[in-house]
Order: sequence, then C-alpha cells, then structure tokens
Amino acid sequence: MEKVKKILIISSDKNLREVLRFCFDGWGYEVFLQESPLGDITPIKKMAPDAIVADVHSANRSQLEVCRLLKDDFLTAFIPIITLIDKRQLRSQLLNIKQGVDDYLIKPPDPLDLRVRIEMAVKRAQHSFAASPLTGLPGGRIVEESLKERIEKDLSFTFGYIDIDNFKYFNDVYGYLKGDRVIMQTAYLLYTAIRKHGNHDDFIGHIGGDDFAFITGLDRSQEVCRRFIAAFDAIVPFHYSPIDRGRGHIVARDRSRVERKVPLMSISIALVNRAGPADYRNVVEVNERLSEVKRYLKGMPGSKFMADRRNRTVAGSRRPAVAERGSRRAPGYRPLGQILLERKAVSAEQLDQALLFHWKRGIVLGEILKDLGFVQENDLNEALNAQRAGRLDAGVAA
Repeated sequence: MEKVKKILIISSDKNLREVLRFCFDGWGYEVFLQESPLGDITPIKKMAPDAIVADVHSANRSQLEVCRLLKDDFLTAFIPIITLIDKRQLRSQLLNIKQGVDDYLIKPPDPLDLRVRIEMAVKRAQHSFAASPLTGLPGGRIVEESLKERIEKDLSFTFGYIDIDNFKYFNDVYGYLKGDRVIMQTAYLLYTAIRKHGNHDDFIGHIGGDDFAFITGLDRSQEVCRRFIAAFDAIVPFHYSPIDRGRGHIVARDRSRVERKVPLMSISIALVNRAGPADYRNVVEVNERLSEVKRYLKGMPGSKFMADRRNRTVAGSRRPAVAERGSRRAPGYRPLGQILLERKAVSAEQLDQALLFHWKRGIVLGEILKDLGFVQENDLNEALNAQRAGRLDAGVAA
C-alpha cells in the first residue's frame, strides 16, 4: 500500500490555505497548515512532511530564514520546498527564493499544477536521498524496490550482483581517492555494457562500496556480463602503477597484518534467473539464492560470472551453472588517456579532470579533452591511431 504523503502549507492567506487544504485533502494527502514560519524548525522535524509549500508573498525576508534553516539541517535538507510568489514581486524576491527552495509557482497557483510540482519534487528528493553520492546511481533501497516491482508483476528477468575482488587492498595501498575513481569507472563500464547489450528498460544500481546490481533480460545477461568483464579487465589495471601492473599484484597487509601478494582487481558477478512466478516469490528468496551463488564464486581467481540454474527435471535440484571466467586484458591494449599520459600530451591532473566528466556525463573522452583545451586535434588523432594499432596487434577489433 502506497504511503500517504504529508504536505505542510505555510501561508498567511487564509483563503489560499483553505483552497489548498480542500484540494490536497481530497486527493488523499495528509495536510498541515501553518499561518507563518517558525524560527524553530523542531516542530517541522516532528511533523516530517514529504514537501513544504511556502507562500513567499505573505512572508517577509526574516521569515524566509526558515527555508535556509531547513536546508542546513541534515534531517530536513532533503524535504522539497516549493514557493508561491506574486508575479509582480518575482524580480525583487528572486534572490530570496534562491536560498533554500527547490521550485516556485506564480500565485495564485492552479492546485493541479502544484500537485504535479510536488509529486515531481518528492520523486527527485527520494532518488537523491537514496542514490549513491559518488556514482549518482540508485542505492540499495531503490534496487530492492525495482526487484520487488518486477516480481509482483510476474516478469522474467536476471538479477546480477557485482563485487570487485581485492578492492579493499587497492584502497588501502592507493588511498580512497584512487579507490573512488575505480568505483566511478566501474559504474560507467556497467552502464555502457547495459546500454549497448541490454534492454531499454534494464536497471543498474550502486548498493554501496564496491557492490553493484543490475536487472536485465534472461536472454541478455550473459552477453552483458562478458562485455562488462572484458572492459573491466582491459581498463581497470591502469589504475595501478606501471610496476604493480607489470608484476600483476600489489603487496598489502591482510586483517592479521601479515604481508601478502594480492592479485589485481577482478570482477565477480552472481546471477539469479527468474523465468516465471514459480521461481521466486519475493525479494528475500532472490537474495537467499544470490548468497548461495556468491559462495560458489568466492575464492575463484580472476573475473567470472555464475548463473543460478534450477533443474526442473530433478525435484529440489538447485545448483549454479559453472562459472565462466573472463580473459585478462590483451597485452597490446592501452586506454586513450594512458597513451596521452605516456606521450606527455596531458598531465595526470588534466586527465583526471577529463575522466570525471567522461564517467559522469558519458561524453567521449577525446571530445572532453579537446573542449577543455587540454589536447590539440593532431595529438588526439595520433593517440587514437596508436590505440587502434595496439588493438590490431593484440588481435582485438578496433
């Protein structure tokens, strides 16, 4: 059952308050009315509204301070604030409404327009609050909701759980900033694999840390995994220093503080297939089965994926398919950024800045480097030709 949304309406205009109360009450919202903002936001914290409608026209400058107070407090910062403003005062109040508000409507508002704005603002807030701040991908709660929705609709799908092997050791040796770069690039590689080889309505999420999830079609899952693993194994080793990359391991301490040789990062993907309603009835069953598959993968070296396989011809038989391992990167392959770095066409700082744009916005790295003025057209073309030659030498299609 859908949760009833709480709306707080702040206005000294009695007629406006009553009209909005009547409309939103009729639409099934829980409505709270307040004549003027309070200097103390504690009552609003207790109320915990899903959205706040503030009548700017009826509030003076000091009273609008409540908007800033709400946005500065961790517990209320995510609550959307929509202001109502008189058109004649829009310019004079523009600087004021920039402080601590998310949207505005000209007064008097159409209640239906206001409802649409509120629903959109609440949805944005829920996504932002539940999304990973590092990758921007939906977080664990949204992953669970998406999985639950597909089960309730009796859809067939493959749910994939991704873990980066040996990421903790990389983070310990190279630091959290470089670890964050690995997470961001992994998110981008997963997004690219799903976009190119999955379905248009597939889902990807960042559960947290080095754990990701995706939902795709039964017929697309293996190709998505193969392509994703190939890209990861080809590119991620370049996050290591040339020495560590060359010897294929780093030296790190385990939990017992004992030094050990730790292989370069790899990917493990546990897959659970749901062909119909009889397979899994709820999220708990999916996660239980997922844990079993992950246990099979644990300890296996290199990048690999393993699919849950239920043998319907044998009663009670539940065993995973044999794990399919990815091949390590082709020896001749080098990412474009690495080539430019080796040729001193860009600095490490410039490449890092361009990569952040590349991962977050999905724009081709070469275009970003040119737009930022970091490389010239001829340097970029020479690097692209060198990359293409390396792929051909390694037997990889350019």
